[in-house]
Amino acid sequence: MSQYLYEEETYQIIGILFDFHKNLGKGFSEIVYKDALEFEFNNSKIPFEREKKYAVNYKGVILKHKFYADFVVFDKIILEIKSCNSFDDSHIAQCINYLKVSDNKLALWVNFNKNSLDHKRIINS
Repeated sequence: MSQYLYEEETYQIIGILFDFHKNLGKGFSEIVYKDALEFEFNNSKIPFEREKKYAVNYKGVILKHKFYADFVVFDKIILEIKSCNSFDDSHIAQCINYLKVSDNKLALWVNFNKNSLDHKRIINS
């Protein structure tokens, strides 16, 4: 039995992230990392959807504002890409909102603006 939710899939994703962070390094804009990640997912034949749109349902009404998750990988893991100076509570809130509107259970928040890859697992309980 897996110790973590979607352990195998998460291991594959994190492995790719570490590898291309090692090759690309820090300091690029988020769009560069997203493009590189899309290339790597395609190359590794990992199923994903980029910029997946989610509607917000409030009391049976679909609100005007939509959420766009950077990636949904394996049709069940939200992957949020950042290139920022530090991790803060707004990043967790963003991932939690994505999990709520998508009914997914796991989000990975990844920051490429560090010497070493910075990542967090966020679980929707």
